[in-house]
Amino acid sequence: MKEVTVQELKAMKDKKEDFQLIDIREEYEFDICDLGGELIPMGDIVDHLDKINKTKKVVLHCRTGKRSASVLQMLEQQHGFTNLYNLKGGIMAWAEEIDPEMAKY
Repeated sequence: MKEVTVQELKAMKDKKEDFQLIDIREEYEFDICDLGGELIPMGDIVDHLDKINKTKKVVLHCRTGKRSASVLQMLEQQHGFTNLYNLKGGIMAWAEEIDPEMAKY
């Protein structure tokens, strides 16, 4: 499984790279804090495959990286995606290493 660190994601955002960021957490989690990605909750992802870009880099994230890792593996194995990356450590790593002011839960 391909992963990006929070430092790599910050660099991608700072350089305004062309990629898609998908938050697979639940809406109530997204309301607490977010990274500016598109919210597609884990349970709804299969119903919204058409919203996931198939040609550019797509970074999936959750709270700690575990749920997004399992979603990524399912999308690769069952739906043939090859352009997916998991955010290592999830939004909690972002809050610890990049934005200490971000709300944690």
